[in-house]
Amino acid sequence: MNKYQAHPTAVIDEGALIGEGCTIWHFCHISGGASIGKGCTLGQNVYVAPKVNIGQRVKIQNNVSLFTGVIIEDDVFLGPSCVFTNILTPRSEVNRKDQFLKTTVKKGASIGANAVILCGNEIGRYAMVGAGSVVTKSIKDFELVAGNPAVHFGWVGRYGEKLQFDSDGWAECKKTGNRYYLSDGEVKEYISSKEKSVKKYG
Repeated sequence: MNKYQAHPTAVIDEGALIGEGCTIWHFCHISGGASIGKGCTLGQNVYVAPKVNIGQRVKIQNNVSLFTGVIIEDDVFLGPSCVFTNILTPRSEVNRKDQFLKTTVKKGASIGANAVILCGNEIGRYAMVGAGSVVTKSIKDFELVAGNPAVHFGWVGRYGEKLQFDSDGWAECKKTGNRYYLSDGEVKEYISSKEKSVKKYG
């Protein structure tokens, strides 16, 4: 007996690995060789290609296709109709299946609706990509980007609130008490004792 829920219209190929507690909605297609961790939700019309790895507690909204070469880490949010590619210079008449580029969305990151992520890039931990953005380069941990092409719009904390740094480079999330330090264009996080007692962070 399956330990996940799948709508009758979903197609799940032999060899697909799906973790306990997942919910898979209408018209999804999970290919053989794909791996999905525990507690994930896949909205309507999601496609997961062979060799795609999806972590735990990932939320994938309607109409998202994850092609071979895409890696989704734990606690990622993928907004409706966001788009991933895996070849930079596609041609219908040229077979480039040996040229797929890896794209990694790291733990806790959020990608807004209708955003486009060009292959070969990395979306950092807890980064946030605005709706409709076109990402053409890698994004740092906790970075907020938006636009076409996507550009830097600031920094966000683990909770998703925009961070305001003081003259010494420190910011604090009012929701969690976590502190963040900005130096040389990189943000480091310091988890509050309150948050540690509520949830174990990876």
